[in-house]
Amino acid sequence: MNLKILIITIFNLCSIFSNAQNKWLTKKQVVEDIEFLRKILNEKSSYAYLNGYDFNVDFQNYLKMIKDSTRLENFGLFVTNTLAKIGDRHSSLSTIRGYDLNEDFFLPFAYAPINNKVLVLNYNQNKELALLNSKFPYVKKIDGMDINNFLKKIRPEDIKAPKETYFTLAVRDIRDIQKNYMLLEKSLPKKIKLTLSNPTFKKDTVMAVSIVDKSKRLRPWDEKFEVDYLFIKDEDYNKPEIIENLFSIKDNIAYIKIPEMVNKDEAPLLFDKVNSFMKSIQYDSEALIIDVRANSGGTRDLLYEFAKYLVHPDSVYVVNITKQRGPIPLPEDYKKTLHNRFLYSFSELDKREQKVVTEFLKTFNPIYELDNKKYSNYYFGLLNGQKLAKKSFYYNKPVYILANEKTFSAASVFVSVFKGIENIKIVGNTTDGSSGNSEWFDLPNSKLFGKISTMVSFQNNGKTLDGYGTEPDIRIERDINQVLWHTDTQLEKLRDIILNE
Repeated sequence: MNLKILIITIFNLCSIFSNAQNKWLTKKQVVEDIEFLRKILNEKSSYAYLNGYDFNVDFQNYLKMIKDSTRLENFGLFVTNTLAKIGDRHSSLSTIRGYDLNEDFFLPFAYAPINNKVLVLNYNQNKELALLNSKFPYVKKIDGMDINNFLKKIRPEDIKAPKETYFTLAVRDIRDIQKNYMLLEKSLPKKIKLTLSNPTFKKDTVMAVSIVDKSKRLRPWDEKFEVDYLFIKDEDYNKPEIIENLFSIKDNIAYIKIPEMVNKDEAPLLFDKVNSFMKSIQYDSEALIIDVRANSGGTRDLLYEFAKYLVHPDSVYVVNITKQRGPIPLPEDYKKTLHNRFLYSFSELDKREQKVVTEFLKTFNPIYELDNKKYSNYYFGLLNGQKLAKKSFYYNKPVYILANEKTFSAASVFVSVFKGIENIKIVGNTTDGSSGNSEWFDLPNSKLFGKISTMVSFQNNGKTLDGYGTEPDIRIERDINQVLWHTDTQLEKLRDIILNE
């Protein structure tokens, strides 16, 4: 969608929200906010301009479209979509806050992704998730529009997300039909035609469904294992009754569920449990599964807690390579934020680490060459087995890290860091990679606020985490039974793989 169409579309959306916020911004206020945002992006954003997108052009064209004033939600949508094009996943997934679209109308049912298709779900008489139509379970078209074309246009804020992440987020958003029809530049009818198809996509049936209000809408679909921890706060991971459910062993396969990358100071009991559990399975297990599916991130504390056990004492791995946007040379407060992420400059490494880094850089081929006047020298994330071994022992058995397309931020770093290390395999789906050392900003007039990344974070293959994520070594897709919460198919298939090796 080009900028002019997007702007017109946003204006159309504002006109159909009957309960929209009654706040207007003058053109002068918008100009001031855009200039403020432009300054932030030019001085602090680590991903600005890297993918070839010039937000200055969109700023200029947007201002031309405004006569005297515009609604707050209009401006909020514009800022959200503009930042998304930069490719900063922290900015995109956090979205711009401070405005509300107040949507009134929705499609009934829930929608779930499976093998690049869309299932339509409802609740049965027992209040359990079920297929809406078992003979025709998949959405093929919405009002005559191919479902894939439909999905490509309804989640512009995630336009730079990895493919699997975008698909899942867009499928969940099918429900939000009022917003979607705005983005499609269509008038919202009272009934929507859903073309449903059989498993081979060769036979169809068409049903007309009435749109519903908020009181009748269903929650967007989520995994069962995600919903179980959806409303648990970080500090709750310091409660024994919650912690105990995260650890188990079955058929000599140890299992640890990590729903959030919590801070060690907030949840010391969880870290104690990690250590006691690892000690308990040292001789009583044949393999370990660490599950970070749908983990939205946090800190890197758990990463290095596990690294004590997962890295061979004789090994040194370069696992994360970053450059920080900011004043050059970097002030001490910038260095501190990098140290908090276990990232260090070359001069801060010991001689053995420097030797490994020097050899690594000879073949390191980053997708972006960064301006040394705007970005720091490289800071390195290392896993030094010799240093880590002083605090624990080496778990010398197979380790499987289970991830999916909603594994984000520090959890996606967790996956990326351990990929390629001896005895460790990544399983599941490509992560929604992101690692940006993000900062909050707020605009002076609209009071909109959000996040921007200030650090470019490379994986050791040269790709950034943002926009690419980390691909699994063993791909296991969810099936219908998992979608319907009957089983955790990905986990059970992984257990079968381990038992049969």
